Amino acid sequence: MTAVLTVAVVVFGVLSYQRLPVNDLPVVDYPVISVQANYPGASPDTVANNIATPLERQFMQINGLELVTSQSTQGHVGLTLQFALNKSIDAAATDVQTAISQATGSLPVDLPSPPTYSKTNPNDQPILFIVLTSDSVTAGQLYDYGSTQVGQRISILPGVSSVNVFGTKSAVRIKVDPSKMWARGISIDDLVAAVKNGTSYTGAGQLDGAAGTALLRPNGQLDTAESYGDLIVNSVNGAPVYLHDIAQVVNSVQDERVKMRFWARGYPEPSATVVVAVNRQAGSNAVEVAKSVKDLLPLIGAELPGSVRVTPVYDRSQTIVHSVADVQATLIIAFVLVVAVIFLFLGRVTDTLIPAVALP
Repeated sequence: MTAVLTVAVVVFGVLSYQRLPVNDLPVVDYPVISVQANYPGASPDTVANNIATPLERQFMQINGLELVTSQSTQGHVGLTLQFALNKSIDAAATDVQTAISQATGSLPVDLPSPPTYSKTNPNDQPILFIVLTSDSVTAGQLYDYGSTQVGQRISILPGVSSVNVFGTKSAVRIKVDPSKMWARGISIDDLVAAVKNGTSYTGAGQLDGAAGTALLRPNGQLDTAESYGDLIVNSVNGAPVYLHDIAQVVNSVQDERVKMRFWARGYPEPSATVVVAVNRQAGSNAVEVAKSVKDLLPLIGAELPGSVRVTPVYDRSQTIVHSVADVQATLIIAFVLVVAVIFLFLGRVTDTLIPAVALP
C-alpha cells in the first residue's frame, strides 16, 4: 500500500510538472495604460504644451494614479500611466477614457484624430524579433514582405497574439517647387485638390447600346511616380500644367526619416532592413510559441525572393529555457546530496531507500 501511494504521488507529480506554465514573469494584470496622440508637423515643444500638458492635467485627477511619464517628439506624444496594484485595469481604462474626453476641448482643433489609449503589460513584450534584410529590394517592398508573407503566416500559429512590423511603407512622394507653383499661379490647395480628384475611385457609369452595355472603369488609384507626374493640376493660357512641371515625383516611402540598420559579422550592411516582432497570447507557453515560429522561418524564407534574408536576432524564450535548466540541475544535485548525507549518517542502504523514494 505504501509503495502504491508513493508511486501514485510520483506519477501525478510528473504529469503536473509537464503541464506547468512556462514564462519569465507571473501572469499579473498590471494596471498600466499607454496613451498616444499624433500631431503631424508640430515640434516637440508644441506637442508638449498643446497636447501633453492638457492631458496630464486631467490624468492627475484620477484616483489611484501613481506615476505619469510623457515623451513628446516630432508630431507625436506618448504617455504612460501607472496605477496602484489594487486598482483594476478595466476601471483604470474607463477613467482614462473619461479624462481624454474632458481634455478634448483644450486640445488643438486641427488634431487629426483624438488621443488613443491601450492596456499595457510587461508580459505583452515581444518574445521574438526577426530581421528581414536585402540588398536589392527597396525598404517599402521589404516592409510589404514582412507584413504579408512573414507577419500573416506567423500570426496564425497557435499561441501567437499579434505580429508587429517595424519599418516604413512604400509611397509616392511629391516634392513641389514653390517658385514654379508661384509662376503658374497654383496654390497648395489647388495641388492637393488636383491630386485627390485624380486618384479617387468614382463610379463613372455605363454606356448602353444596341450591341450591349459597357461599364466605364476609370483609372482611380495610381501606383507609380510616373502616373502621378502625368496628372493635370491646372491650365495656364489654355495649356495644361502637369504635376511633373511643378514638382519632383519619386517612388519612395511614407516616412523618409525612418532609417533602420542591421550589422552582422562577416556580412556587408544591407540597404534595406525590416524588423518583425512576435507577441504571444496570455497564458501560452513562451518556449513552445518561440519554437513553432523558428520552425516556420525556413519555410517562409524559401518562399521569399533569394535576396531577402530572414534572421532571428532576439529570442526571449532562451532565458526561460536556461532558467528552467538551472532549476532542474539544482534539484538533481540537491537530491543526490541529501540521499548521500542520509546514507553516510545511517550507513544502511535499506533505511536510505525510504527517504530516497519519498524525496521526489
